[in-house]
Amino acid sequence: MKKLNKSDLVEMVSEKAHLSKRDARLALDTCFDLIIETLIKGEEVNVTNFGVFQPKVRKSRAGTHPKKHTPLTIEETKSISFRLAKDLKEKINK
Repeated sequence: MKKLNKSDLVEMVSEKAHLSKRDARLALDTCFDLIIETLIKGEEVNVTNFGVFQPKVRKSRAGTHPKKHTPLTIEETKSISFRLAKDLKEKINK
């Protein structure tokens, strides 16, 4: 399976939008920065026909040390979940 990286995205945006690679990179960087800033504030990002990014908090919980087998507390962590848009999910599963 081929992977699409940021350089590939810049190239594709540059071609499709008739922008220089510099402008395309700036547009992508700005877009990603805005998404990150919004998620850090604890707000979700809904991109129509693509999906929803949601910040999640995993509460602290009891766990076991994998080598010592002693009890420990796993601290609260934050992460991001992504829920695919229904239309895109249907297109992918055709």
